[in-house]
Amino acid sequence: MINKQNLWFVTLFSLILILGIYYVSIDDEVAEVLKAEENNTSNGVVEITESDVLVALEVENDEEKQALMEEYQNILLDGDSSIEEKNVAYENMQKLNNSKTEEEKIKNLIKEKFSLNSFVKIKDTSISIVVSSKDHNNEKANKIIRAVQELYDDEKYITVKFNS
Repeated sequence: MINKQNLWFVTLFSLILILGIYYVSIDDEVAEVLKAEENNTSNGVVEITESDVLVALEVENDEEKQALMEEYQNILLDGDSSIEEKNVAYENMQKLNNSKTEEEKIKNLIKEKFSLNSFVKIKDTSISIVVSSKDHNNEKANKIIRAVQELYDDEKYITVKFNS
C-alpha cells in the first residue's frame, strides 16, 4: 500500500516532469518570435503578425498559470499549512492541469475542423477563443462555438474573437 508521503512525492515529481517537458517545447516558439524580431528592419516599423499575437497571448497565459502553480506548490511544501489547505491546493493544481489539457484539446479541434490557429483560455465556465483569421463573420464564429460546446455536457459561455 502506498502511504501519503509517497503519493505526494510521485504526484509532485510527475507534475515537475510534465512542466519541464512543456517548457522545453515552448522554447522553440519563443525563439522563433525573438528571431523574427531580430530580422525586422531597423527603420522603426515593426510588423506584428497573427502568430506573434497568439504566441504573446499564450506566453501571458502560461505565466499566469505558472504563478498559480508555484503558489499552490508553496502551500503544499509549507510545513505550517493545514491538511485542508494542502488538499485545496492540490485540487486547484489538478484543475489547472485539467484546464490546460482542455485548452489544448479545443485548439486542436479548431485546427483540425477549421484549419485555423487559435488561442484558448478557460476560466471557470467561460471559454475565450482568439482565432487567427482575416475572415470575420458570424457564421464561422457560430460554427466554432457549436463545435466547442459539443465537447461539454453542461452549458459554457464561449466567446470567439477574430484577430487579423
